[in-house]
Amino acid sequence: MFSCVKPYEDQSYSALRRDCLRQKVLFEDPLFPATDDSLYYKGTPGPTVRWKRPKVSLGEQARPTHKAGGHFLAPHTPGWGNAWRMGSSGCPSSSLRPRALDICKDPRLFVDGISSHDLHQGQVGNCWFVAACSSLASRESLWQKVIPDWKEQEWDPEKPDAYGGIFHFRFWRFGEWVDVVIDDRLPTVNNQLIYCHSNARNEFWCALVEKAYAKLAGCYQALDGGNTADALVDFTGGVSEPIDLTEGDFANDETKRNQLFERMLKVHSRGGLISASIKAMTAADMEARLACGLVKGHAYAVTDVRKVRLGHGLLAFFKSEKLDMIRLRNPWGEREWNGPWSDTSEEWQKVSKSEREKMGVTVQDDGEFWMTFEDVCRYFTDIIKCRLINTSYLSIHKTWEEARLHGAWMQHEDPRQNRSGGCINHKETFFQNPQYIFDVKKPEDEVLICIQQRPKRSTRREGKGENLAIGFDIYKVEENRQYRMHSLQHKAASSIYINSRSVFLRTEQPEGRYVIIPTTFEPGHTGEFLLRVFTDVPSNCRELRLDEPLHTCWSSLCGYPQLVTQVHVLGAAGLKDSPTGANSYVIIKCEGDKVRSAVQKGTSTPEYNVKGIFYRKKPSQPITVQVWNHRVLKDEFLGQVHLKADPDDLQPLHTLHLRDRNSRQPSDLPGTVAVHILSSTSLMAV
Repeated sequence: MFSCVKPYEDQSYSALRRDCLRQKVLFEDPLFPATDDSLYYKGTPGPTVRWKRPKVSLGEQARPTHKAGGHFLAPHTPGWGNAWRMGSSGCPSSSLRPRALDICKDPRLFVDGISSHDLHQGQVGNCWFVAACSSLASRESLWQKVIPDWKEQEWDPEKPDAYGGIFHFRFWRFGEWVDVVIDDRLPTVNNQLIYCHSNARNEFWCALVEKAYAKLAGCYQALDGGNTADALVDFTGGVSEPIDLTEGDFANDETKRNQLFERMLKVHSRGGLISASIKAMTAADMEARLACGLVKGHAYAVTDVRKVRLGHGLLAFFKSEKLDMIRLRNPWGEREWNGPWSDTSEEWQKVSKSEREKMGVTVQDDGEFWMTFEDVCRYFTDIIKCRLINTSYLSIHKTWEEARLHGAWMQHEDPRQNRSGGCINHKETFFQNPQYIFDVKKPEDEVLICIQQRPKRSTRREGKGENLAIGFDIYKVEENRQYRMHSLQHKAASSIYINSRSVFLRTEQPEGRYVIIPTTFEPGHTGEFLLRVFTDVPSNCRELRLDEPLHTCWSSLCGYPQLVTQVHVLGAAGLKDSPTGANSYVIIKCEGDKVRSAVQKGTSTPEYNVKGIFYRKKPSQPITVQVWNHRVLKDEFLGQVHLKADPDDLQPLHTLHLRDRNSRQPSDLPGTVAVHILSSTSLMAV
């Protein structure tokens, strides 16, 4: 996976560390300096923030050190995790003794390992990020990808000269893993870290991961208010699926609730990450604490999902009663759920001591607590599942085939080259958007589709990088389509439109060919995006770039299409029957090109619902639709019809009798076929 890791901004960790150790200096990152620019992109003056290192190496020589003029004030609104407004002042230089910059005497990347209990949210509203970190900390295979070479990066008190003040972390961004280098200077007030910090004063992994993530975002303040789904994807390279518990009425629908719990159990057992939150409808609701102890507008990490066996001793084994339970953690490290199955509730007497120990039940206000899944669905409004999509053929679990394509919404005054047409509300420009085609090759297949827009950095000059409102529609098209769509066809599925960094859809579709049209909500908006399509078998997903067949040097010799015709065979009736019914299919033929439907088994009135599109060089030649009966040894011909498909024909729907193909005067055979025909001299009509 990491053979193609890309160094962020071309900063090579190994080369920079080697230079620092050779020169016996601690690294100072020029791209994310210890100044106000790294703290915020807007704000007002306040107390001075001082950047300090966890511990200055004994080999570090005293030299002038810049003190940042970063500041922060008390929160201006009761929300977003005590979001701080920050401001600027002068940046005087002062010559300080190295030890004056120490935060502690014995710094460690990890103290007693890594745990979801390590993290505490600081003075920026990034509970969404801290909740994702809590989930990450519970997955060794995942955090070791985000924190590579962690043993090498750890402080070694016996080798102070081997420390260069440099760290690196990896995040999955826009289709690739990027390696982000930072120095170890952290913002403090009164020698206390003001952002994410650990229980142990000398543990720094979460503060350093947060700094690397802030560097990607542009500054710390850019992390104020965000989406847990984005962080989960950045930590894993998976796809995030949001679930609206209120809209789905999961609290009252036991069947849907049980199905969702089983899916969450599968995601958790296969290494995925999950979070939950309660919507805040107003600014006053932000971080308002409910009577049950939960907090609105706040992201919680799901740290365990399990079926808990009720009862004691042998009774627990003979009784089949199990309870669907979820363990959650508040990123603040306090303020827990106080309802049924909270830390001190009497419900725990129903569970054996050994089961409680296995579940890690503790009676302390550490921010972690258990709830029944029924209560989760009653009190929480949203769940985000980040699925790790398995594409390895060596796995015992389901293997997905992934197609990954980069695209862009771009403006151009020529409608044929414009690729920023907006959503379907803007019918005159909708088909100018990028279009991607893929095939479902099984009779029915689950398809996962995700589009992600390129993240925008926050800068002092441009402000916070806002996401565009994006989404996509999926259309079932002709089986042989090779050129862009120009008119509406059957809509197979549609995502929501939201100003989120990524939009996900899980859908089941029958066999056939489909076109995905990713769009911004409004026309004229520009940006880059990544499209990911997951299917059970390879889908041959690719972009449709051409509007119509190309003119080539052979066109004058071989001819160029004069008509485009779409043939939609709806179904048949009264076919020649057998004791088990006909197993029929149709073939549409035109000038050497043909389209075949799937076999419809055991019926004399099949519904084929198959389309073909043909660019016709010889309009006088008819299009043939043949009906066949599928047999083991040799397929049986049931009849055919010829279609003139004249663009002047004002009647698109035809019901035609099947005829023989051998007689000079074709005789009618049993059965009729229903066909919808659309022809035009404009090759961009369909």
